[in-house]
Amino acid sequence: MAAVSSLYFSTLKQCPERKAVVSSTRSLASNSEGSRFRASFSSHSIGVRASNSSSKMVIRCMSSVTDLPTVAETKLNFLKAFNRPIPSIYNTVLQELIVQQHLVRYKRTYSYDPVFALGFVTIYDQLMEGYPSNEDRDAIFKAYINALNEDPEQYRIDAQKLEGWAQAQNSTSLAEFSSREGEVEAILKGISERAAGKGSFSYSRFFAVGLFRLLELADVTEPTILEKLCAALNINKRSVDRDLDVYRNLLSKLVQAKELLKEYVAREKKKREERSESQKANEAITKCLGQNQYAGL
Repeated sequence: MAAVSSLYFSTLKQCPERKAVVSSTRSLASNSEGSRFRASFSSHSIGVRASNSSSKMVIRCMSSVTDLPTVAETKLNFLKAFNRPIPSIYNTVLQELIVQQHLVRYKRTYSYDPVFALGFVTIYDQLMEGYPSNEDRDAIFKAYINALNEDPEQYRIDAQKLEGWAQAQNSTSLAEFSSREGEVEAILKGISERAAGKGSFSYSRFFAVGLFRLLELADVTEPTILEKLCAALNINKRSVDRDLDVYRNLLSKLVQAKELLKEYVAREKKKREERSESQKANEAITKCLGQNQYAGL
C-alpha cells in the first residue's frame, strides 16, 4: 500500500500570480502535512501632498486589503463539511488536488467558466470511479466545491450542458462555434473574448482537460481539430498538449493504483476468511475434546 498512498496529483500545480505593495507571510501548519503556505495582502497606501501656497497638508488614505482564505482554511472547510473517513487512495489525491485548485481558484485573473468546470468534473469522476459509496462520493464532491466558495450544483449543471452539446457535434462544427448561435456557443465565445484579453481569464490544466472531454464526447480524433478549437478560443495549443500528456499519465497511474488497491483488499479479505475458518476449526476441536472428557467421566 506504500505505492498506493504515495500517488499525488502534484503535477497539476498552478502558481498564483498576485501583485502587492507589501507581502505579508503567514505560516500555517496543516494537520496532516505540516506544510507552510503563504497568503499575500495588499498594504495600506498613504499619500501625502504639501502645497507651497498653504501650510495645510493634504493626506489621502487608500486601503485595499484583500483577505483571501489560505490553503489550510480551504482544507479545513472541506474536512468539516465531510468528516467521515475516506480510503487513503482517494483521500491522498483529494487533499493534493484541493491544494492545486485552491491556488487556481484564488489567482487574481481567475474567472469561473463551464469548460473549467467540465475539466474538474471529469478528473473527479475518474478519480472517484469505483468509490465504495455513491452517496459519499456525491457528498465529497459537494464538500470539496463548497470549501472553495463555489457552487457544486453549477459545476454539475454546466458540465452536463457541455457534455450534451459536445455529443451532438462533429469534427467540423466543434471548432466553428463562433459562427453559430446557442447557449453553449455563447459560453465559448465569452471564453474566447476573455482569453483574448478582453476580460478576466486564467488558463489552467483543468481547462485543458475540459477541452479534451469535449473532443472525446464529439468522437473527434484528428489533431488538427484541437488546434482549430484552441485557435478559436485564443488558447495556446502547446500548453494544452503538454497538460493533456500530464493528464493521460495521471490516469494511467490512477488505474495502476486502483489495481493495487483491489489486490490489497482481496488479500485482506482472504486473510480474514482464513482466520475465521481457523477459529471455527479450533472451536470445533475444543468442543469435541470437551465432549470426550465429559463422556469419559
